[in-house]
Amino acid sequence: MVHGGAALRGTVRLSGAKNSALKLMAAGLLTDEPVELSAVPRIADVPVMADVLRGLGARIDLDVEAETCRVHAVDEPSSEAPADAVTRIRASISCLGPLVGRTRRARLPLPGGDRIGARTIDLHLRGLRAMGAEVTEDPGVVEVLAPDLHGASITLDFPSVGATENLVMAAVLARGSTHLDNAAREPEIQDLCRMLVAMGATIDGIGSPTLDIEGVEALRGVSWQTCPDRIEAGTYAVAAALTGGHVRIERVRPADLTLPLLKLRAAGVEVIEEPDALEVRAGELGAVDVVTLPYPGFPTDLQPQLMVLLSQAAGTSRCTENVFESRFSFVHELVRMGADVVVDGHHAMIRGPAPLHGAELTGLDVRAGAAGTLAGLVAAGRTVVRDVHHVDRGYADFVPRLVALGADVVRVAAADLDA
Repeated sequence: MVHGGAALRGTVRLSGAKNSALKLMAAGLLTDEPVELSAVPRIADVPVMADVLRGLGARIDLDVEAETCRVHAVDEPSSEAPADAVTRIRASISCLGPLVGRTRRARLPLPGGDRIGARTIDLHLRGLRAMGAEVTEDPGVVEVLAPDLHGASITLDFPSVGATENLVMAAVLARGSTHLDNAAREPEIQDLCRMLVAMGATIDGIGSPTLDIEGVEALRGVSWQTCPDRIEAGTYAVAAALTGGHVRIERVRPADLTLPLLKLRAAGVEVIEEPDALEVRAGELGAVDVVTLPYPGFPTDLQPQLMVLLSQAAGTSRCTENVFESRFSFVHELVRMGADVVVDGHHAMIRGPAPLHGAELTGLDVRAGAAGTLAGLVAAGRTVVRDVHHVDRGYADFVPRLVALGADVVRVAAADLDA
């Protein structure tokens, strides 16, 4: 429950990246030595991924408060993952590459996650086939057998984050060399690749669209700190600018947010960069155009939050969504609050500033739930965001952190709200 009107002020220190931590945990399957992770965010997906890994036979020591996780797959993992956990989070598919690399086989139910559009695993499977795997697809289940997993030259149709991660994790233990073109370049992928190198993998081209991997016999354990969460940082930066506030964001790498920060500045927001922090001060908001693209383009995971900001900016902004076709599903909720947004295919036109009023919203996915909360921060009256379990999947301590910055936000049980 959000009551708008407060300008956010203060300091927030962020967590490790959701989109890195879950994949680093999966990478623990690649070695029989312990992988010790720090800065593991306190989000709902982490215990679920821990359950997936336990179901595969790994020993997991997760300390939520200390933000640490120890993955020890001392015995060869089971090739069949538990369906009840796998189907709850999309990131569970990142176990596919490590299982094929370590055990040469895998059987996984198709994963769940956000409803933001079709995200098939065709590119993952096509790459594994090129590496010698036999793939069988039954309704809701994929099975991979690769007794002679070998390197290959693979070009992705699209720089898919998931396919890049899975193919890299399979390739590091494959026989021979793998050349991966049109690879995704996100900071979280770079984090994974650097951890794999620290474990003994040979990967060249990290951070570029071309990765060259030389397979090795075995990987060793490692202690690794998860990279900062750029999407979380961007969300709080938007919240500060949106509410007319002044917020310092710590434990962030500004270089990971080059284009989002450029767009915020273009919209009239003052942003001061430090090596591991950002200071964001609101200004007179003006219209900007934004196009989502794979990294280093503008991240689709920040598009709903930015759209809320643009609804309060003077002039007409245009937003083009090129990554997930259902990302605009949040727009009708924002329009119900009074925003002037018109969607035409994968384009949206936002006219502002439009006064927002409180409403009851449904958090359709992680980012839409966060964006709805941000809209409530500047809306007149009370805003209720339901299905906040989605937000819990991507934001650690979201309500307490907003409250610490001065927001009027409280979490209540749905039953109490409806009573």
